[in-house]
Amino acid sequence: MRKTFTILGIITLSMTSKAQVVINEIYTGGGSAVATSVYKYDFIELKNIGATSVTLTGAYLKYASSTGSFSDSHAIPTVTLAPGQIYLVQEGNAGTKGVDLPITPDLVGTLNLATIVGKVALTSDATAPTSSTSTNVLDFVGYGTSANQFEGASYAPAPSNALSISRTSGDTNNNAADFATGTPSPQNSSGATLGISDVKNVRSLFVKNTLVKNNEIIFGEKVDQVKIYGMSGQLVKTVVSLKTNNLDVADLPKGNYIVTGTVNNQSVSQKIMRN
Repeated sequence: MRKTFTILGIITLSMTSKAQVVINEIYTGGGSAVATSVYKYDFIELKNIGATSVTLTGAYLKYASSTGSFSDSHAIPTVTLAPGQIYLVQEGNAGTKGVDLPITPDLVGTLNLATIVGKVALTSDATAPTSSTSTNVLDFVGYGTSANQFEGASYAPAPSNALSISRTSGDTNNNAADFATGTPSPQNSSGATLGISDVKNVRSLFVKNTLVKNNEIIFGEKVDQVKIYGMSGQLVKTVVSLKTNNLDVADLPKGNYIVTGTVNNQSVSQKIMRN
């Protein structure tokens, strides 16, 4: 949920609805001696899933154990995120297994996240929240089976040394429905950009509904490594593997996009309009 944002640094909004800047991905397996650790560090991704730019001022990331209070936190410098833009925060101490994050984090934090169960909150100020609905909570994720606080009906699935938890689409204020485990895929605010080499092998059956009216892209064949770019070239959505040929894009604002993916080990692309 969102409570207070400064839009373009000018207008302050007070709202009690779905968040615009959300916790997008959490990796907790860093800083470990376990051989399956992917990276040496934990990380938390924030993402602007709204249709307008947002400036976070005075915001904090906070962590608590499964049943503990939010005593661990660090500030987020004032930052403006464009629609679809991601902000990467490296957390924790370097471990003996895994590798450094593959891209430069936007911020290096101090939180040591428990691997299987815990709670992470994005807040509008330094006050420790007492629940997922505290007035200063911008977004909240309780993960793992023994987390005693979470958004919605239940907790998000547990991450591991090898897996992160990421949003499957937008924000329904239900951690269980909004998150799924998968391969860690850190992205920073610079984003990936769409190059000429990415737009190739356009084929008519790649996307069946190039005019997307019902919040869902329908692919004509099995596709992996799906990436969606805005027309300015900024990466706005990544899905490593799809269980079906449908992809929920309800979190994307209306507009034109370039969709790329891998079909039969071949890179393909197509332009779509999200209506």
